[in-house]
Amino acid sequence: MYPLIAIVGPTAVGKSMLALELAQHFNGEIVNGDSRQIYRGMDIGTAKPSRKERSIVPNHLLDIIEPNEPYSLALYLEQARQTVQDIQERGKLPVLVGGTGQYVCGLLEGFHAPQVAPNQSLRANLEAQAADEGHHALWQSLDDVDPVAASRIDSRNIRRVVRALEVYRETGIPFSQAQRREEPPYRSMVIGLTMDRPNLYEHIDQRVEAMVRDGWPQELYHLLAKGYDMELPSMSSLGYREMAAYVRGELPLDEAVYRIKTSTHRFARHQYAWFRLGDTRINWLDADSAETATRAHDLAAGFVGETKQA
Repeated sequence: MYPLIAIVGPTAVGKSMLALELAQHFNGEIVNGDSRQIYRGMDIGTAKPSRKERSIVPNHLLDIIEPNEPYSLALYLEQARQTVQDIQERGKLPVLVGGTGQYVCGLLEGFHAPQVAPNQSLRANLEAQAADEGHHALWQSLDDVDPVAASRIDSRNIRRVVRALEVYRETGIPFSQAQRREEPPYRSMVIGLTMDRPNLYEHIDQRVEAMVRDGWPQELYHLLAKGYDMELPSMSSLGYREMAAYVRGELPLDEAVYRIKTSTHRFARHQYAWFRLGDTRINWLDADSAETATRAHDLAAGFVGETKQA
């Protein structure tokens, strides 16, 4: 059983830097587990690793599609499994890093998502229902036909609710049953980074401000100039709608930045719902501790050594 190390936790907690350090030390390559870093041209706003960082260690599943191209969980899991296999067959250690729970947990737990093509007309109707009747009414429609899926999906996450209903209406099979799980062909060890909320929020705020200084508004201006519509799934990425409002002159920059910070704080809390602090499968480390890097290296060394012995 080949080894795989995953690094999880909320946004801005330091996952990418730790992944880089471990990949360098253990002859590894990094696999992206962030659903927004797959898009080309969306570098600053999605906090992708820098070109310099990518030149140190190979990164996979970054910049793989254009912002207007369709993508799905099923496709990610298929590509990620193949990527992990390729890395392992070359004698390297795959280091999975990202904050998208569906991507990371799906890969680690061996889930296979249903291969159902998007039905844009159906999606538009379901989204219109949510707009007219409220997100809870749409979620209730899912609960009526698939209570198991409904119990796993936040009613406010309209995109996921729509997808679950789409799969059911296209196939007649409940979304929860259309998913299947197979034991993955690798052993995994998960390191979780956490931080006190006030410190995490400060890190988030500092990163948002740095992204603006680094040219996020200009990056988004170029995307809009290329004709990418703000209704695209890619443009639902965190902070993009607020930044677009600033670029279009609809919102002052300080107000846009404030809203982005607030929504990112909320997003970080949702990420903790995926990567629960009480989950004993995750080796949680305090990102503020001076011993974090050493402890992470020790965990990785022990895990890789055990795998070789096995």
